[in-house]
Amino acid sequence: MKKIIIGLSLLLVTFFSAQAQQVLSANDAVSIALKNSYDILVAGNNAAIDKANNTSGNAGMLPTVAVNATDNISLYNTKQTYFNNTQTSSNNARTNSFNSNVTLNWTLYDGGKMFVTKQKLQEIEALGELQYKETVLQTVSNVILAYYDVVKQKQQLVSDNKVINYNLERVKILQTSFNAGNTAKTNLLQAQIDLNVYNENALMQKSVILDAKKILNQLLSRDINAEFEVTDTIETNYIPNTQDLLQKLYANNASIISLQKQVDIAKLSVKELQTLYLPRFNFNAGYNYLNSNNAVGNPTALKTNNSFGPLVGGTLTIPLYQGGNVKRQVSVSSIQLKSSEYGLENAKLALYTELINSLTDFESQRNLLAIEKNNHLLTKENLEISIQRLRLGETTTLETKLAEESYQDSFTRMLNFEYNLKVAETKLKQLLAETDLKL
Repeated sequence: MKKIIIGLSLLLVTFFSAQAQQVLSANDAVSIALKNSYDILVAGNNAAIDKANNTSGNAGMLPTVAVNATDNISLYNTKQTYFNNTQTSSNNARTNSFNSNVTLNWTLYDGGKMFVTKQKLQEIEALGELQYKETVLQTVSNVILAYYDVVKQKQQLVSDNKVINYNLERVKILQTSFNAGNTAKTNLLQAQIDLNVYNENALMQKSVILDAKKILNQLLSRDINAEFEVTDTIETNYIPNTQDLLQKLYANNASIISLQKQVDIAKLSVKELQTLYLPRFNFNAGYNYLNSNNAVGNPTALKTNNSFGPLVGGTLTIPLYQGGNVKRQVSVSSIQLKSSEYGLENAKLALYTELINSLTDFESQRNLLAIEKNNHLLTKENLEISIQRLRLGETTTLETKLAEESYQDSFTRMLNFEYNLKVAETKLKQLLAETDLKL
């Protein structure tokens, strides 16, 4: 009864420990990253800044209104003699001058610059949104690859443990055979050495898993030591539509659309500078109030003065010669526009090449995986037959060891092909900015 109770207790402890490890799906990881990623938060702030800057006032379309007030007080000593020999003097004479006004300034015409600037601000806002989307897609891609790297490393540990179990069976068989005097001790020792090496590999693999988990936690912007578990398989069900990918490549790719926006902005910058050749007309209006008080002065001077009233006016500026600066600025802006167009075309070419390479890599990895899955079944069957033959004394321990190594190598290759296929899938979806990238 005591042994039963202890056994049940250990079972419960194991069960609740397993439950304490949160099973994190790929979609869960992506959701956490979308909420917590500092890169996404910064990109969101940059997009919000671009949106806040896109106003009519920032484009120069609206007037400015200001209230101004000035009050000057002076204290001074005077001694004055007039032509009629009259003399006056005062100490600490006080003079006060107060002036206030309300002014309105409004650019009514600036060669159309304000309208070009407003359009440019709209394009900058759209570019900010695209760059935010690019950041989101890149973050999602990084999280997916990091997540499935943890899955791959975890499955590698499963492979190591399976090989350890097979090797334990080999040690037991050779121990029995050695005890019966049917095999040399060197065969038993070699099997025990191999078992130790496999155990070492398993321990090192556990460290690799922990490192991979820390990288994923970092991408999720949370405590790198946060505990979690992942799924046991790498999903490889995606089948790309090549024609669809080629047709939508330039229209959907976030990087290409961003570069196109930069070309559009560069064109508007040229137009914006060209408006500096044209006349400019500013309208201004206001209301002034002036009050001054003088303590002393000549007999004809004003002791107090109050004046107030509106004013309306305008300023016409016609640029005739500006030292060639506008021409220089337009020329430089035109060259920058050409560079932006060259960059766009170069990016399109590079993107097309990247898509073709990704499709080729995807197809290659899928074919390799199909072959290796079949090969893995063969290596497993071969290992089990080899263990059985060793038990019957029909083969050598070297043959069984080679079968173990072949089985483990096949498992590793299969995991790598699965992971590489997931990498190629993620890359294809990222190139097309697919909304189901996380799936």
